[in-house]
Amino acid sequence: MANAVQKVAVPSGSTTALIPCILDDDPAQLDALAALVTQCGYDPVTTSDPQEALELIRHGRCRFILADVQMPAMDGFAFLDHALGIDPGVHVVLTTGGYSLESAVDAIRRGAYDFLPKPIDYGRLRRTLDEVAVLYDQRRRVHQLEEQLLKDHEFHGIVGKSPAMLEVFDLARKVARHYTNVLLIGATGTGKELVARAIHQLSPVAQQRLAICNCSAMVDTLLESQLFGHLRGAFTGATDTRPGLFEYANGGTVFLDEVGETSLAMQAKLLRVIQNREIQRIGSPEVRQVNVRLIAATNSDLRAEVLAGRFREDLYYRLSSIQIRIPPLSARLEDIPLLIQFFLKKYNEAYGKQIAGLTRRAQTVLLQYAWPGNVRELENVISSACITATGQFVDIGDFPEHLQKPEPQPADRDAWRPLSLDEVRRLHIQRVLDMCQGNRLRAAQILGIGRTSLYRYLKRDAKDNAAKSGGAAA
Repeated sequence: MANAVQKVAVPSGSTTALIPCILDDDPAQLDALAALVTQCGYDPVTTSDPQEALELIRHGRCRFILADVQMPAMDGFAFLDHALGIDPGVHVVLTTGGYSLESAVDAIRRGAYDFLPKPIDYGRLRRTLDEVAVLYDQRRRVHQLEEQLLKDHEFHGIVGKSPAMLEVFDLARKVARHYTNVLLIGATGTGKELVARAIHQLSPVAQQRLAICNCSAMVDTLLESQLFGHLRGAFTGATDTRPGLFEYANGGTVFLDEVGETSLAMQAKLLRVIQNREIQRIGSPEVRQVNVRLIAATNSDLRAEVLAGRFREDLYYRLSSIQIRIPPLSARLEDIPLLIQFFLKKYNEAYGKQIAGLTRRAQTVLLQYAWPGNVRELENVISSACITATGQFVDIGDFPEHLQKPEPQPADRDAWRPLSLDEVRRLHIQRVLDMCQGNRLRAAQILGIGRTSLYRYLKRDAKDNAAKSGGAAA
């Protein structure tokens, strides 16, 4: 094995990057095939141990294997299955002295690149090697072009080349130059915080602080303390005086995520910050002046919330003077290959891996998936796949179970009957809850609404069902 590795590390001057591996248990055949491959212009690696050849494939040192079918330790077909399991992109050519059309067809069906009878014809072997070398070189050049494409389409940590994302990037650049409030609209996991960071980095106050607050993660009292600060003794647990995020980021930017989940009382306080540029710490009569840029984000329809009386109309118009809508991943499927490459690069560095890419069937699975969790879900899938992958390429077996075995489509998918919008909403929410096994937080994320909004819908549906039951009983 050490000798084989040494040959790979120091090639003798072949004009191609393709390094063939010859696997045969007969030393005479091994030497003869090595001489033939060398005559074709390639530097071969020779071994009589199938496990050594598999290790070379596992470490990406050989992408072309010339393997004998009849071997005592492991026959050629078993070796083919193991090799494709490690790297589905490897090219395995089986050789045999007992050639038959049936065995050749079986080999090709099982994934062999070719099936050659012995004694091997020099011309055919040369053509096969040259074909694979061309494919190998094409893949290398495509990979280089993809890396350049990734650099060209990365916007402050956000990747996209679809028209929808290019429009987002263009609007973010224009908005960033002006010190105005911005409302980011998009489903959970689409990257609203990344867009907010990009706007801040492109703004005239990029050297100042960016403060981030998730409004849905805190109750009102805690949120008020987080944003406005408090004096010592203002409430139970206030053991010292602390400034809030508005003071911390004075002169910079404050990003309020899930602003639609705030109460009407908190919305009034936020409106005062926007209109008067002033705040008051909890427990303090002193009014402090602040100058911050406010970027808010929501995954709900704030206009509908205004009509329902759950969001202040004046605050909505103050926040939404500039709106940027972030598209879901399902609306920008052409960005998935770039995103995959971006996340592979990120987690290769994080985990010390050298994963070159995804197999074709793995890419097909990702392109056919609906991505309810958007880019965040894709990142989680690639991150976990980088951990579990043992070869050079991520395959379907490295994905979560729900991607390995997609749910079958219901038989009555084409059944249709007229429904009111309330019924459509209720049925959809119930189906998502069933899919999430009753997990309301996960269901709210998939639906693209906050937990509070989901609870309101469920409570309203329960009241409607109770009223209908009461009416039927009467």
